[in-house]
Amino acid sequence: MFYEVTAEDIIRVPPNMIRKDKKETIYNILRSSYIGIVRKDLGIIVTIKDVDEIGEGKIVPEDGGIYYNVKFRAIVYRPELNSLVYGVVNNIADFGAFVNIGPLDGLAHISQIMDDQVTVSGREALIGKTTKKVLKLKDVVKARIVSISYKDITTIKVALTMKQPGLGKLEWLEEKKK
Repeated sequence: MFYEVTAEDIIRVPPNMIRKDKKETIYNILRSSYIGIVRKDLGIIVTIKDVDEIGEGKIVPEDGGIYYNVKFRAIVYRPELNSLVYGVVNNIADFGAFVNIGPLDGLAHISQIMDDQVTVSGREALIGKTTKKVLKLKDVVKARIVSISYKDITTIKVALTMKQPGLGKLEWLEEKKK
């Protein structure tokens, strides 16, 4: 899910940027420093929405920069256990399919794609042995998040399932309706 959050940090404005517009400079520093960062308490920072407060600047001896206490708003993506997501298959591997679900990719393990034995056709498709269903690159799928793991500051690992009723490739779901 996407959320708007408020955060605070101390931002260093380097000497070559001191004469520029303070709010715009801090906004740009926040964007270059925070976008794409993973924080377990927030999720993935997708963008900086606005700078709300800039405190009084502080100068540190032997450092030409100025340090500001800054309060800002950001848009974050926080995957939530058991939530339904739509995504696009962007990579096929021997062990499953990687599905882009916004700012990150989730893995649907080969055992979680369909109720059928699945064979891998190179790096291009996963094929059901009995059903002959094909999952290939760029297919749109509906999946459920079944596991979330925060590995480090830059990585969230998300496991997906498409085996449950009402989940899978959208074309498969449309065929079931008919």
